Amino acid sequence: MATDARFERINSVLDCRQMDLTVLMEHVNKPHNLSAIVRTADAVGVHDLHAIWEDSELERSNFYSSGSNNWTRVHRQPDVDTAVNQLKQSGMQILATHLSDTAIDFRDVDYTKPTAIVLGTERFGISERALELADQHIVVPMMGMVQSLNVSVASAIILYEAQRQRALAGMYEASQGVEPEEKQRLLFEGCHEILAKRCRQKGLPYPRVDDKGDVQASDEWWRVMRSPSK
Repeated sequence: MATDARFERINSVLDCRQMDLTVLMEHVNKPHNLSAIVRTADAVGVHDLHAIWEDSELERSNFYSSGSNNWTRVHRQPDVDTAVNQLKQSGMQILATHLSDTAIDFRDVDYTKPTAIVLGTERFGISERALELADQHIVVPMMGMVQSLNVSVASAIILYEAQRQRALAGMYEASQGVEPEEKQRLLFEGCHEILAKRCRQKGLPYPRVDDKGDVQASDEWWRVMRSPSK
């Protein structure tokens, strides 16, 4: 059973999620980078992330079994055209980190607009096709000999600029948060971890969690839940 403090904490986090701010990872597959990007996204209030992976890359990353995405959703996309088209249809500006003639300082972008940030593979960076589809190229100014940052570091720098702008604009207080069905799922999994595990084992649907954090379920649901596991 969750404590009142945990229930309130989960509620407050989900209520300030920025559903119109996201990241598109293009063939990012190193486990430490994936975990760092998702952790930073969660920290700044991003709930939905997108990723383009080959099957071999997903297998190497061990992502879905790593627990890195317990509090966020990572949507696998088949290719960059499909991903960018979907994001643009939802009204998002597409930003890609790339030093080009049209690139601007990442801090000169208005991140209070619906925004998707494209992150490229560790070895080759963002693909030419993704760069073509982007609305704007952005750069993180660098004064040293090294001219590139680790992809997870770059994402953190940019996401925290987005967080700064959105906080100043009061967007965390005014956020609609995650949709009700997703909120119910995360409240149940976060507040009733043992019951959630048994639900998955028994193939039971998740019950509703009320506004005090208590489980609301039928007598039959509880009977099946308490019966010995098969």
